[in-house]
Amino acid sequence: MTTGNHTLMGTAGGTFLSVLPNLHSADVLKTVILASLGAIVSFIISMTLKYLIKKHKK
Repeated sequence: MTTGNHTLMGTAGGTFLSVLPNLHSADVLKTVILASLGAIVSFIISMTLKYLIKKHKK
């Protein structure tokens, strides 16, 4: 059974619209801050590991 693009978009749109009234600005702000912090930490860790691996291979 295959799902069409219209079905997928309808499901995603319905889910978004059902969640929208329950979102508060504080929750959105907290999510943005935590996502940014996670991205920064991930970048720093990956750069540190890349440096350590490069240093270890020499």
